Amino acid sequence: MIVGVAEVENHSVLRDLIETDPLVDVDYDFVHYESPDERGIDTGLIYHRKYFKVLGSEALALMVSNPDGVRDTTRDILYVCGLLNGEKIHLFVNHWPSRRDGAELTEYKRIAAAEVIKDKMVAIQKDEIDPKYIVMGDFNDDPSSNSIQILLQNSGLHNPMESLHIPKSRGSASYKRTWSLFDQILLSHKFYKYQKGSHSFDTANIFDHDFLKEIKGKYKGNPFRTFVGKKYLGGYSDHFPVYIVLKYNKH
Repeated sequence: MIVGVAEVENHSVLRDLIETDPLVDVDYDFVHYESPDERGIDTGLIYHRKYFKVLGSEALALMVSNPDGVRDTTRDILYVCGLLNGEKIHLFVNHWPSRRDGAELTEYKRIAAAEVIKDKMVAIQKDEIDPKYIVMGDFNDDPSSNSIQILLQNSGLHNPMESLHIPKSRGSASYKRTWSLFDQILLSHKFYKYQKGSHSFDTANIFDHDFLKEIKGKYKGNPFRTFVGKKYLGGYSDHFPVYIVLKYNKH
Protein backbone atom coordinates (compact mmCIF):
# COMPACT_ATOMS: atom_id res chain seq x y z
CA MET A 1 0.00 0.00 0.00
CA ILE A 2 2.87 2.37 0.89
CA VAL A 3 6.47 2.26 -0.38
CA GLY A 4 9.21 4.58 0.82
CA VAL A 5 12.03 5.03 -1.68
CA ALA A 6 15.51 6.56 -1.50
CA GLU A 7 18.11 7.73 -4.03
CA VAL A 8 15.42 9.06 -6.35
CA GLU A 9 16.92 11.27 -9.07
CA ASN A 10 13.79 13.25 -9.95
CA HIS A 11 10.02 13.33 -10.49
CA SER A 12 10.28 11.63 -13.88
CA VAL A 13 11.99 8.55 -12.45
CA LEU A 14 9.09 7.88 -10.08
CA ARG A 15 6.56 8.53 -12.85
CA ASP A 16 8.37 6.08 -15.14
CA LEU A 17 8.52 3.51 -12.33
CA ILE A 18 4.80 3.46 -11.54
CA GLU A 19 3.94 3.43 -15.25
CA THR A 20 6.10 0.43 -16.12
CA ASP A 21 4.92 -3.19 -16.26
CA PRO A 22 3.57 -4.69 -14.03
CA LEU A 23 2.83 -1.57 -11.95
CA VAL A 24 0.93 0.36 -14.61
CA ASP A 25 -2.32 -1.45 -13.78
CA VAL A 26 -2.03 -0.59 -10.06
CA ASP A 27 -3.50 2.76 -9.01
CA TYR A 28 -0.20 4.15 -7.68
CA ASP A 29 0.72 7.78 -7.21
CA PHE A 30 3.66 9.38 -5.40
CA VAL A 31 4.94 12.29 -3.33
CA HIS A 32 8.38 13.75 -4.11
CA TYR A 33 10.26 17.00 -3.53
CA GLU A 34 13.59 18.06 -5.01
CA SER A 35 16.16 18.27 -2.22
CA PRO A 36 19.46 20.18 -2.07
CA ASP A 37 21.51 16.97 -1.99
CA GLU A 38 24.84 17.44 -3.75
CA ARG A 39 24.41 14.14 -5.64
CA GLY A 40 20.87 14.99 -6.72
CA ILE A 41 19.20 12.13 -4.88
CA ASP A 42 15.97 12.48 -2.94
CA THR A 43 13.41 10.45 -0.99
CA GLY A 44 9.88 9.72 -2.15
CA LEU A 45 6.68 7.93 -1.20
CA ILE A 46 4.69 5.70 -3.54
CA TYR A 47 1.16 4.91 -2.40
CA HIS A 48 -1.90 2.98 -3.58
CA ARG A 49 -4.66 5.55 -4.06
CA LYS A 50 -7.39 3.01 -3.30
CA TYR A 51 -6.13 2.60 0.26
CA PHE A 52 -4.17 5.77 1.08
CA LYS A 53 -5.27 9.39 0.71
CA VAL A 54 -2.69 12.16 1.10
CA LEU A 55 -3.83 14.99 3.35
CA GLY A 56 -0.60 16.98 3.27
CA SER A 57 3.16 16.75 2.82
CA GLU A 58 6.35 18.74 3.16
CA ALA A 59 10.11 18.43 2.86
CA LEU A 60 11.79 18.85 6.26
CA ALA A 61 15.19 20.46 5.78
CA LEU A 62 18.18 18.96 7.58
CA MET A 63 20.51 21.84 8.34
CA VAL A 64 23.92 20.37 9.22
CA SER A 65 27.43 21.61 8.52
CA ASN A 66 30.69 19.83 7.87
CA PRO A 67 33.57 20.31 10.34
CA ASP A 68 34.85 23.20 8.17
CA GLY A 69 31.58 25.07 8.76
CA VAL A 70 30.27 24.63 5.21
CA ARG A 71 26.70 23.30 4.98
CA ASP A 72 26.37 19.62 4.07
CA THR A 73 23.65 19.78 1.42
CA THR A 74 22.09 16.43 2.24
CA ARG A 75 18.65 14.95 1.69
CA ASP A 76 15.52 16.49 3.16
CA ILE A 77 13.26 14.26 5.26
CA LEU A 78 9.95 13.65 3.50
CA TYR A 79 6.89 14.05 5.74
CA VAL A 80 3.48 12.86 4.53
CA CYS A 81 0.20 12.85 6.46
CA GLY A 82 -2.63 10.74 5.10
CA LEU A 83 -5.51 8.36 5.66
CA LEU A 84 -4.69 4.64 5.44
CA ASN A 85 -8.04 2.86 5.08
CA GLY A 86 -9.51 5.93 6.76
CA GLU A 87 -7.07 5.99 9.70
CA LYS A 88 -4.80 9.03 10.04
CA ILE A 89 -1.10 8.14 9.76
CA HIS A 90 2.00 10.36 9.84
CA LEU A 91 4.88 9.09 7.69
CA PHE A 92 8.55 10.09 7.55
CA VAL A 93 10.77 8.86 4.69
CA ASN A 94 14.49 9.19 5.41
CA HIS A 95 17.91 8.89 3.84
CA TRP A 96 20.21 10.16 6.56
CA PRO A 97 23.75 11.52 5.98
CA SER A 98 26.29 8.87 5.02
CA ARG A 99 29.24 7.48 6.94
CA ARG A 100 31.57 8.20 4.02
CA ASP A 101 33.95 10.32 6.17
CA GLY A 102 33.76 7.89 9.10
CA ALA A 103 30.91 6.65 11.30
CA GLU A 104 31.98 8.55 14.43
CA LEU A 105 32.96 11.75 12.63
CA THR A 106 29.57 11.98 10.89
CA GLU A 107 27.38 10.70 13.75
CA TYR A 108 26.31 14.21 14.77
CA LYS A 109 24.59 14.66 11.40
CA ARG A 110 22.39 11.60 11.88
CA ILE A 111 21.60 12.63 15.44
CA ALA A 112 20.50 16.00 14.03
CA ALA A 113 18.20 14.16 11.61
CA ALA A 114 16.63 12.28 14.53
CA GLU A 115 16.01 15.61 16.27
CA VAL A 116 14.30 17.06 13.16
CA ILE A 117 11.79 14.20 13.27
CA LYS A 118 11.23 14.55 17.00
CA ASP A 119 10.67 18.30 16.65
CA LYS A 120 8.05 17.66 13.94
CA MET A 121 6.36 15.08 16.18
CA VAL A 122 6.16 17.63 19.00
CA ALA A 123 4.50 20.09 16.62
CA ILE A 124 2.00 17.44 15.47
CA GLN A 125 1.15 16.55 19.06
CA LYS A 126 0.14 20.13 19.81
CA ASP A 127 -2.89 19.56 17.58
CA GLU A 128 -3.42 15.81 17.83
CA ILE A 129 -3.66 13.41 20.78
CA ASP A 130 -1.64 10.18 20.50
CA PRO A 131 -0.97 10.24 16.74
CA LYS A 132 0.29 7.23 14.79
CA TYR A 133 3.74 7.45 13.17
CA ILE A 134 5.69 5.32 10.71
CA VAL A 135 9.34 6.35 10.33
CA MET A 136 11.17 4.53 7.53
CA GLY A 137 14.24 4.71 5.36
CA ASP A 138 17.98 4.27 5.06
CA PHE A 139 19.29 5.71 8.32
CA ASN A 140 22.96 4.88 7.63
CA ASP A 141 22.99 3.61 11.21
CA ASP A 142 22.09 0.29 12.83
CA PRO A 143 19.26 -0.20 15.37
CA SER A 144 21.74 0.04 18.26
CA SER A 145 23.36 3.28 17.02
CA ASN A 146 23.09 6.47 19.06
CA SER A 147 20.98 8.27 16.45
CA ILE A 148 18.30 5.57 16.39
CA GLN A 149 18.32 5.27 20.17
CA ILE A 150 17.86 9.06 20.46
CA LEU A 151 14.96 8.86 18.01
CA LEU A 152 13.31 6.22 20.21
CA GLN A 153 13.76 8.15 23.48
CA ASN A 154 10.54 9.74 24.77
CA SER A 155 9.00 9.57 21.28
CA GLY A 156 6.55 6.70 21.70
CA LEU A 157 8.29 4.86 18.85
CA HIS A 158 9.28 1.19 18.76
CA ASN A 159 11.76 -0.49 16.41
CA PRO A 160 10.45 -3.94 15.41
CA MET A 161 13.53 -4.50 13.22
CA GLU A 162 16.01 -4.57 16.09
CA SER A 163 15.74 -8.34 16.47
CA LEU A 164 16.43 -8.90 12.75
CA HIS A 165 19.96 -7.50 12.85
CA ILE A 166 22.41 -10.39 13.00
CA PRO A 167 25.77 -8.94 11.84
CA LYS A 168 27.28 -12.34 10.98
CA SER A 169 24.39 -13.62 8.91
CA ARG A 170 21.63 -11.10 8.19
CA GLY A 171 21.04 -7.43 7.36
CA SER A 172 20.00 -5.14 4.53
CA ALA A 173 23.50 -4.27 3.27
CA SER A 174 26.93 -5.85 3.53
CA TYR A 175 30.33 -4.17 3.81
CA LYS A 176 33.58 -6.09 4.22
CA ARG A 177 31.61 -9.28 4.97
CA THR A 178 29.70 -7.66 7.83
CA TRP A 179 25.93 -7.14 7.64
CA SER A 180 24.37 -3.82 8.62
CA LEU A 181 20.69 -2.99 9.02
CA PHE A 182 20.69 0.64 7.99
CA ASP A 183 17.24 0.19 6.42
CA GLN A 184 14.56 0.16 9.10
CA ILE A 185 10.91 0.91 9.76
CA LEU A 186 9.96 2.28 13.18
CA LEU A 187 6.39 2.78 14.34
CA SER A 188 4.32 4.07 17.23
CA HIS A 189 3.58 1.86 20.21
CA LYS A 190 -0.07 2.55 19.36
CA PHE A 191 0.26 0.02 16.51
CA TYR A 192 0.53 -2.68 19.17
CA LYS A 193 -2.94 -1.92 20.53
CA TYR A 194 -6.14 -3.39 19.09
CA GLN A 195 -8.86 -0.93 18.17
CA LYS A 196 -11.69 -1.29 15.67
CA GLY A 197 -11.06 0.68 12.49
CA SER A 198 -7.32 0.87 13.14
CA HIS A 199 -4.16 -0.90 12.00
CA SER A 200 -2.12 -3.21 14.23
CA PHE A 201 1.45 -4.38 13.78
CA ASP A 202 1.81 -7.95 12.49
CA THR A 203 5.37 -8.62 11.25
CA ALA A 204 8.61 -6.95 10.17
CA ASN A 205 11.23 -8.48 7.89
CA ILE A 206 14.05 -8.01 5.41
CA PHE A 207 13.10 -8.87 1.82
CA ASP A 208 16.25 -10.85 1.04
CA HIS A 209 14.97 -13.50 -1.38
CA ASP A 210 17.55 -15.36 -3.45
CA PHE A 211 16.78 -13.58 -6.73
CA LEU A 212 18.04 -10.33 -5.15
CA LYS A 213 21.42 -11.86 -4.26
CA GLU A 214 24.76 -12.45 -5.94
CA ILE A 215 24.76 -16.15 -6.83
CA LYS A 216 28.51 -16.81 -7.04
CA GLY A 217 31.97 -15.43 -6.37
CA LYS A 218 33.38 -13.79 -3.25
CA TYR A 219 30.25 -11.62 -2.88
CA LYS A 220 27.86 -14.58 -3.02
CA GLY A 221 24.79 -13.86 -0.90
CA ASN A 222 25.27 -10.08 -0.99
CA PRO A 223 22.69 -7.81 -2.64
CA PHE A 224 22.94 -8.01 -6.45
CA ARG A 225 23.88 -4.47 -7.43
CA THR A 226 22.91 -2.55 -10.55
CA PHE A 227 26.37 -0.97 -10.83
CA VAL A 228 29.76 -1.47 -9.26
CA GLY A 229 31.47 1.84 -9.92
CA LYS A 230 30.86 2.44 -13.63
CA LYS A 231 30.47 -1.25 -14.44
CA TYR A 232 26.87 -2.29 -15.14
CA LEU A 233 25.87 -5.60 -13.55
CA GLY A 234 22.13 -5.43 -14.17
CA GLY A 235 21.11 -6.18 -10.59
CA TYR A 236 18.63 -4.42 -8.33
CA SER A 237 20.35 -2.55 -5.52
CA ASP A 238 23.21 -2.70 -3.02
CA HIS A 239 20.53 -2.80 -0.28
CA PHE A 240 17.74 -5.27 0.38
CA PRO A 241 14.31 -3.73 0.97
CA VAL A 242 12.69 -4.00 4.40
CA TYR A 243 8.99 -4.13 5.13
CA ILE A 244 6.29 -4.34 7.77
CA VAL A 245 2.87 -5.97 7.55
CA LEU A 246 -0.08 -4.31 9.29
CA LYS A 247 -3.47 -5.85 10.04
CA TYR A 248 -6.56 -3.75 9.50
CA ASN A 249 -9.04 -4.31 12.34
CA LYS A 250 -12.48 -4.19 10.72
CA HIS A 251 -14.33 -5.60 13.71
